[in-house]
Amino acid sequence: MSFPVHRLRRMRYSEGVRRLVRETHVSVGDLIAPLFIGPGEGKRDEIPSMPGVFRLSVDTAVEEAKLLYKLKIPAVLLFGVPPDKKKDATGKEAWAAEGLVQKAMRAIREAVPNLVLIADTCLCEYTDHGHCGPLNAAKEVVNDRTLESLGLTAVSQARAGASIVAPSGMMDGMVQAIRKALDANGYNNVGIMAYSAKYSSVFYGPFRDAAESAPAFGDRRQYQMDYPNANEAIRETLQDIEEGADIVMVKPALAYLDIIRRIRESVLLPVAAYNVSGEYSMVKAAARNGWIDEKRAALEIVTGIKRAGADIIITYWAKDLAGWLEDVPAETVRALNGEKDS
Repeated sequence: MSFPVHRLRRMRYSEGVRRLVRETHVSVGDLIAPLFIGPGEGKRDEIPSMPGVFRLSVDTAVEEAKLLYKLKIPAVLLFGVPPDKKKDATGKEAWAAEGLVQKAMRAIREAVPNLVLIADTCLCEYTDHGHCGPLNAAKEVVNDRTLESLGLTAVSQARAGASIVAPSGMMDGMVQAIRKALDANGYNNVGIMAYSAKYSSVFYGPFRDAAESAPAFGDRRQYQMDYPNANEAIRETLQDIEEGADIVMVKPALAYLDIIRRIRESVLLPVAAYNVSGEYSMVKAAARNGWIDEKRAALEIVTGIKRAGADIIITYWAKDLAGWLEDVPAETVRALNGEKDS
């Protein structure tokens, strides 16, 4: 059957019509903002390799959380950055009642009761060697001992007010161990967002500066996925779902859009994707050199991630995107942040 040629050509839409017929929509409600929590008071230290991202003390994290909530961002993901003197071979500061993440969650929960609090549930920021669990004599992470520590950490975070815990270490059996620990302690309603398909990636470099979590030796290929593999991502994700995950994740996002799509087609749970530090910092660097329009690049990137199948996007652009997606004037965002026009 043939059609008139004019029916086959692509319509040259006006901007209003383009928005009306757009197939993929990213909204502020899709976003999670990561926050790095460090020691001290009144601290807001910009991370050199991640312009616009800061290491915050608990009090300034509360103010940042208030702003994010005003901008209608529904959730934050908290990473602790303890001083070196708090780190040891086991990472026990991760489950300390007065740990940085625990203190921040209690303070944010009191100030912004309806904000969704997600806690990074991993040990790499807390070990003095920078790996994701205790090591054996061969300097390999001991999986089962790490599972016990992750259970303790998740319970501690739930007790402090976490809505969701997010195990990121790619340990075998981590979701099941955390689910059992949470349920045994009465935290049946605390969800698990599993880093189900987390690849060993060069794109994590700036994050490791931010979290001060670079390995003291070696790398994390022992327990993170090899980036040429795709079927493995499906197996890992299905295993996490069987163990009790409520949300599954692909990390990184931009070089793994095919993995996001394959997982979206394989599961019925919400799929998150982490637009990681290296993806963010590359655009920031290019924008600062005048080589690229940061706003347009960020919007195109997150739209591509959403188009690939992600329901949830973790991104360091969350606050900026809240303004860009909703066409909120920059001066309004500054006013919400308590800043005055220069």
